[in-house]
Amino acid sequence: MAAISVRGLSDEVAARLKVQAARHGRSMEAEVRAILTQSLADSEDDQPNLGQVIRERFAKLGGVELDIPARRDTPRAADLPE
Repeated sequence: MAAISVRGLSDEVAARLKVQAARHGRSMEAEVRAILTQSLADSEDDQPNLGQVIRERFAKLGGVELDIPARRDTPRAADLPE
């Protein structure tokens, strides 16, 4: 498991972190862990997937409506080897 040190943290930020941790019933270290975990989870959700990127890129061109032809073939039984 990784360990990090945060240098240069102002006394005000440390005090606010301590209060927030107490409100959540956690230690300051556990609060920092929760904040970092939530922050990184939120940033992953913000990443668009490939389908969204393609849709946004071509949205200005308008949609394409395709006619789906009716099926004319009658269903047939599958011929599976035994």
